[in-house]
Amino acid sequence: MKKFNIRKVLDGLTASSSSSSAAASPPSGSRENDMIQETLQSEHFQLCKTLRHGFPYQPSSMAFDPVQKILAIGTQSGALRLFGRAGVECYCQHESGSAVIQLEFLVNEGALVSALADDSIHLWNLRQKLPAILHSLKFNRERITFCHLPFQSKWLYVGTERGNIHIVNVESFTLSGYVIMWNKAIELSSKSHPGPVVHISDNPMDEGKLLIGFECGIVVLWDLKSKKADYRYNYDEAIHSVAWHHEGKQFVCSHSDGTLTTWNVRIPAKPAQIITPHGKQPKDGKKPEPCKPILKVEYKTTRAGEPFMILCGGLSYDTVGRRACLTVMHGKSTAVLEMDYSIVDFLTLCETPYPNDFQEPYAVVVLLEKDLVVIDLAQIGYPIFENPYPLSIHESPVTCCEYYADCPAEIIPALYSVGSKQKRQGFSKKEWPVSGGNWGQGTLSFSEIIITGHADGSIKFWDASALMLQVLYKLKTAKVFEKPRSKEEKSSTDIVDEDPFAIQILSWCPESRVLCVAGVSAHVIVYRFSKQEVTTEVVQLLEVRMQCELNEVESPEGGGEQASAVSTPGTSSSPQTSLPQSHPSTSSNNSSDGLRDNVPCLKVRSSPLKQSPGYQVELLIQLVWVSGEPPQQITSLAVNSAYGLVAFGNGNGLAVVDYLQKTLLLNMSTAELYGSTDPHHRQPRSPRKARQPSAGFCDGNDASATPEERCKSPTSGSGSPCNSDEDSKHKFIDKGFYSALLRFKAKISRKINMIADQKDDARDNSFSRSRSSSVTSIDRESREVVSSLYFCDSLSKRSETLAVPSLWVGTSLGGMMAITLSVPSTPEQRMQQPVGVSFCGSVVRLKGGILRMAQLDASGTFLPHVYEPWYEPNAPEEEREPPRRRRPTSLPSSQENQDCQYIVVCSEKQAKVVALPSQNCIYEHNITEASFVLRADVVTMTCGVGLACFCANGHIMTLSLPSLRPLLDVNYLPLTDMRIARTFCFSNQGQALYLTSPTEIQRITYSQETCDNLQEMLGELFTPVETPEAPNRGFFKGLFGGGAQSLDREDLFGEVTAGKASRSLAQHIPGPGGMEGMKGAASGVVGELARARIALDERGQKLGELEERTAAMMSSADSFSKHAHDIMLKYKDKKWYQL
Repeated sequence: MKKFNIRKVLDGLTASSSSSSAAASPPSGSRENDMIQETLQSEHFQLCKTLRHGFPYQPSSMAFDPVQKILAIGTQSGALRLFGRAGVECYCQHESGSAVIQLEFLVNEGALVSALADDSIHLWNLRQKLPAILHSLKFNRERITFCHLPFQSKWLYVGTERGNIHIVNVESFTLSGYVIMWNKAIELSSKSHPGPVVHISDNPMDEGKLLIGFECGIVVLWDLKSKKADYRYNYDEAIHSVAWHHEGKQFVCSHSDGTLTTWNVRIPAKPAQIITPHGKQPKDGKKPEPCKPILKVEYKTTRAGEPFMILCGGLSYDTVGRRACLTVMHGKSTAVLEMDYSIVDFLTLCETPYPNDFQEPYAVVVLLEKDLVVIDLAQIGYPIFENPYPLSIHESPVTCCEYYADCPAEIIPALYSVGSKQKRQGFSKKEWPVSGGNWGQGTLSFSEIIITGHADGSIKFWDASALMLQVLYKLKTAKVFEKPRSKEEKSSTDIVDEDPFAIQILSWCPESRVLCVAGVSAHVIVYRFSKQEVTTEVVQLLEVRMQCELNEVESPEGGGEQASAVSTPGTSSSPQTSLPQSHPSTSSNNSSDGLRDNVPCLKVRSSPLKQSPGYQVELLIQLVWVSGEPPQQITSLAVNSAYGLVAFGNGNGLAVVDYLQKTLLLNMSTAELYGSTDPHHRQPRSPRKARQPSAGFCDGNDASATPEERCKSPTSGSGSPCNSDEDSKHKFIDKGFYSALLRFKAKISRKINMIADQKDDARDNSFSRSRSSSVTSIDRESREVVSSLYFCDSLSKRSETLAVPSLWVGTSLGGMMAITLSVPSTPEQRMQQPVGVSFCGSVVRLKGGILRMAQLDASGTFLPHVYEPWYEPNAPEEEREPPRRRRPTSLPSSQENQDCQYIVVCSEKQAKVVALPSQNCIYEHNITEASFVLRADVVTMTCGVGLACFCANGHIMTLSLPSLRPLLDVNYLPLTDMRIARTFCFSNQGQALYLTSPTEIQRITYSQETCDNLQEMLGELFTPVETPEAPNRGFFKGLFGGGAQSLDREDLFGEVTAGKASRSLAQHIPGPGGMEGMKGAASGVVGELARARIALDERGQKLGELEERTAAMMSSADSFSKHAHDIMLKYKDKKWYQL
């Protein structure tokens, strides 16, 4: 007899049903469409980037405009970050993506020159809110190694790897015919090439003298007018940098052997001084031992005291393991300042921009690999300035992120008040020196908060209002656990190798200020906000034993091992009799066969816990080991303050905890949640004689292991199952916390398969994996994971006429079930009586795992979650306000045969709108076939409510509600990586964000209104500022020529004198940032007004300067006329011989 194959039949049905882009609506849908008028239209949506926050990832160069007070940082990926005062930031990107090797400001001109590793230089226009490239020049035959732009000059010197120096006119971005060739600069008798140009600078007192440093150790003073070398200075060690004394009579070189050589300009024979700042001086007068290279040195003078010599590097080779240092030498004192990361570059900030005057240094900006530090040179001890920028996002790696727009206005001051007490002390008392730019004029009318979870267990709250970002409050969740002092003391019950306290999921209620976090070690912590400090003697602990057969083989009614504390479907569940514990019961609990059992992964703190004002622990929930198998990581989490409940799920099922009574209400496998409505065909399996150790702690080559266990990754920290070979095309092995986090993250990793014996070279991290619908997977032997949870007041049963507290459960196989909750009405009853639980079974099924659920009322308006307003939990009983449960604005109630509520469900493949209480699907839309949805959120806009989706192929889409009409579909990110997938989140009012690099948050908007007002809201980098006056030459210097000598560079480098450069040397590329590009980029009324205002400011400034000059000339003329008249009167009647 031929065997009947149900899979092929179902595959055929799926193929025929998925051919259409959206399923046809049932007849009831047309009736609903007539009733509900949707206000959201496609013209309400537009996608654009707004701001990028955080520390520039992999910085490579830095520059500072001393007049405009603007700081620029370039990165290895071609990014450009510009910083002014707090709240004034800008991000730009070079199209080539090549590393930025050097930046040069056109001081007080609103322009910046960038040199890239691909041998191109670019001129940026900073006089517009979104800087753009005006000109580019691409060198074809030579590699750029160093650039120098003198103050108030339009001629840029470009040194190359061949040792030549070319000169570029920055106004037209054309090459001059004037070239300094390396063979003319060095001595004719020299037979070797001097190497690349590593330094170029002009003499502070004579612009016609150019100092050129070659890598080999040769320094040349070149006379630009006579086109020959005046002096040549030779040293045996390679040169890294050169710095002038402001009088132009001396310069200092830093070398690869850790020495500093000081040269007198007119004595090239030998250095005037040789010092090794960190070298040990031998007693016998021999040469000090060589040290590490001094990568950079700066020589700054002061009027009243000794000069400053600041350098990085040069430490002794015997200082193994010592951190990077910045050395400040001032007179006879030497200060060595240790840094947390390696130094990329540093700049000394001085009072004057003129190089021929006393510099008067007041601060040093140090660009580190992962931080930006500014040191105050004017105060004793060299304290650092308090950094106003949000550069500490990556203090610990970000593992999850949530975005809350339009949150209660009082929550930000509350968080700031407790967070301000956490600030470090000992900063410089002076204002932050990078103070350029102006804030934008426009602002958003709603408050925004970003919450980031980190690998060290910390949580940071950020104020993201008005396109700014500043940290409000930091919470350390690891404080409730005992920390191992060393790796040897690490507990054998850990399920991750590193970062056991890492945050995996966040659930926050802004109105009640209840916070719930799930960690990677299968633990959940409930926090409540308090303004008072308390000391907790014993941390309230609840251990939960979630147990399930590997492949869900038992039917709900069948025998076998059941999850502990299971309630019968359809009946109420009483709370568990086990009381909360103060610490894990027994750290060495073993079952009869020697396997770990009833042991949590982390040891709870046994000593009293002092909790500062802010978020304080209400309850700690830990999943325990079961018969040698570690607990599965948590994949979904939800908390509700009105009910006093927290729900979480994983591959073993669902658990609901009453955090007020500290009891476990529900602990069931997914199959038992379905009850008799289980759509899956689950074949029973004969029980094992003895349970096998988990995959993470057993030998992967054990022949006695079951196929499912051999399929697990031996390096994974948990017993995550995998799918069969025929259902997976992309398999890889991943180690450490981040892979574990991704594997168990519900929306990404439920179906990424682990093969223990797969070779490392077969690893594939892409998102273009083969996915099939849940219909074709109903007989697949894979565990069904609880992927989404949602608390609400709803009509969960067909027979209900009044909305009751409910919990909606979504799974990784597309099932959605409802559980009704019987919550006691009064506060007294709530603390004494248990919460009743009853099961409604499956409501709807979708393709792919469930990602998001939300609720609409009869008019299609979004119903916010129910909550309890915040009250002070530590206040005395007589002062405490009675809890007030806040319900949605319109409490739904149903009449006979009439739907008055809608539930919106979005999965990885499609979205459905289900009417309640009839449970009819009135709208359905297939979001994607080739890809899958990573993140979906129901968002509230100014004009209505919609569904926003982010797909793995980079598309961002919005759909109307409840009809699910496509309103926006933009291919935003062509290449998606794990970090973006893990941190992407939507919020209300058209806001969204993601972690674009390990250190940076990118904010975007999909609101047309925000895009229209973006130009007005952005800050301005360039502000009209008068350039300081040049230093006075003095009478005697002017008389005898001792002052600074100027040079007519136009006459020397212009085309008339120098001729044209070779066309093949470099190619000029006009940029989009010209006036035409500016008009196109800043089109609209706001852009035109902004440009007009800038032009008026500049015109007003110039007119003011002209008026002042005219008045000065008139005064001078009057004075001259008066003196001439006096002289005439004096000598009027005298003879020639009387004079």
